[in-house]
Amino acid sequence: MYKVLIVEDHALIRFGLKTAFESKDFIEKIYETSNAEDAISLVQNHEVDAVIMDLGLPAMNGIEATKLIKGINKKIKVIILTSHNSEQEVLESVKAGANAYCSKDINPDKLADIVLSVIEGAAWFDPKIANVVLDSVSNNTVIPNYMLDSNYNLTDREQEVLEYICEGLNNGEISKILDVSINTVKVHVSSIIQKLGVEDRTQVVVKALRNKNFL
Repeated sequence: MYKVLIVEDHALIRFGLKTAFESKDFIEKIYETSNAEDAISLVQNHEVDAVIMDLGLPAMNGIEATKLIKGINKKIKVIILTSHNSEQEVLESVKAGANAYCSKDINPDKLADIVLSVIEGAAWFDPKIANVVLDSVSNNTVIPNYMLDSNYNLTDREQEVLEYICEGLNNGEISKILDVSINTVKVHVSSIIQKLGVEDRTQVVVKALRNKNFL
């Protein structure tokens, strides 16, 4: 059971999201707000597992709010939900620490599946904007100063787990495919993160996409 915060300034959209998520059995509590300032206060004072974040918020935008929320607690997963698909906003969202990026026209049930998957460890980019990330990685714009020609001494099994991470699978899904325990997958994921010198799975995906030896 997880606690989710919806940050959306459009009341009708916010109501629709809340209604859709209330029916999901993995939801323990839903918080909601129309602005970034209240969102930051909520994550400071309440336990939150995931934030569904609109970019076009009044005053402070969703990118800046994501940075601050990740600064408060980097374990909180941030799912960007927006109609803005510009290259700059996509890349700034990734750099701010977003774990997923979805277009607002996404089916609510699909969004719920993505939120659960992200909470459980996956990273996800809407296919409509995935090419923005792919086009940028060769230009070294998402996470600067990474060496691109090393395999970072990954074992064969870590390489296999990495490929599944890049496909958007969570730990549970990977454990079923590999027929190993979730704890074993977690050990591999932690080792991959350490060897790549990144902080989370989203940065693992970005770094892997930029490194021709990985995929």
